[in-house]
Amino acid sequence: MKVDSAHKSNWEIAEVVFGVPFLVSIALHFIVPFSLPQGILRQVLIPGGIVLLIIGIGLIVLARRELAHFRQPTDPGHPTSKVVKTGVFSVSRNPLYLASVIVFLGIALTLNILWALVTLLASIVLCHYVLIIPEEKYLAARFGKEYEEYTTAVHRWLGRK
Repeated sequence: MKVDSAHKSNWEIAEVVFGVPFLVSIALHFIVPFSLPQGILRQVLIPGGIVLLIIGIGLIVLARRELAHFRQPTDPGHPTSKVVKTGVFSVSRNPLYLASVIVFLGIALTLNILWALVTLLASIVLCHYVLIIPEEKYLAARFGKEYEEYTTAVHRWLGRK
């Protein structure tokens, strides 16, 4: 069976899966504000959110560099020719999606938009079903045993088995 790519639609990308729910959270925030009041907790969340943003962006840079090193696309709509298992991919099968979650959370905390925490849950569910499951099926069909061995060694989100 020939498998060309994991996704057929231009909408099946992280920018949509995470971006649209975040835009919804901003709209909800203007309609029904939901944020923490000023105080010590708020003063801790802003720097915490900034740290998460830095970690998330760093993870994106590391994952994109690793993919570029092996000349692999970052767009799930393009075919891949290799299972990348080194660098950040040695501790997460989906470091770009993990980074998206971390950045989303960092923005939510930094800007004090608690609706974003609610929509982040929706994004994670959408990411799982719209992005990750089709990609895993694609990679399993394309790389067989090599991908199976990778999935038994590295967790989907974070950590080695």
